[in-house]
Amino acid sequence: MPVVPVWAACAVVLVGCIAVVCDVRTRRIPNALTAPALVLALLAHGVLGGWADALRALGGVALAAAILAPGWLRGWMGAGDVKLMMAIGGWLAWPAALFATLASLIAGGVIAVLVALRHRALGPALRNAAALAATPGNTAPRPLSGLRFPFATAIFAGSFIALWVRL
Repeated sequence: MPVVPVWAACAVVLVGCIAVVCDVRTRRIPNALTAPALVLALLAHGVLGGWADALRALGGVALAAAILAPGWLRGWMGAGDVKLMMAIGGWLAWPAALFATLASLIAGGVIAVLVALRHRALGPALRNAAALAATPGNTAPRPLSGLRFPFATAIFAGSFIALWVRL
């Protein structure tokens, strides 16, 4: 299994830190961050690692999009979250991008539970999650709790865990 290059790991940490600050402050992850980060990831892998590495980076982008886009389409996360994970997936490349994306979803679940506990809304949040899981297709109701958190924190946590495991 390929190891994440140090230059790619540095980019992941830098992009992740900037995204967390933006998301915590404004609840938005700007395209001015995600678009250049994604393009630079693909270019860097192509120039420094050749075509095979560029294809692995493109695979990381596509995989992150495929996993998170349904959550955006159903209104569970913002488009900026998806684009951030795509950019991070480009830097990490396949297969580390898969690990980071799944770890980010797990981190998001843990953070969601902590936020619900903090607001004393764990019961309603769990009932709502069960209702969402039990509803097929795109007919699921939107979450009713109103509790949200900056998902860039979960993406950063999952990416950091992937780096820690892969370096």
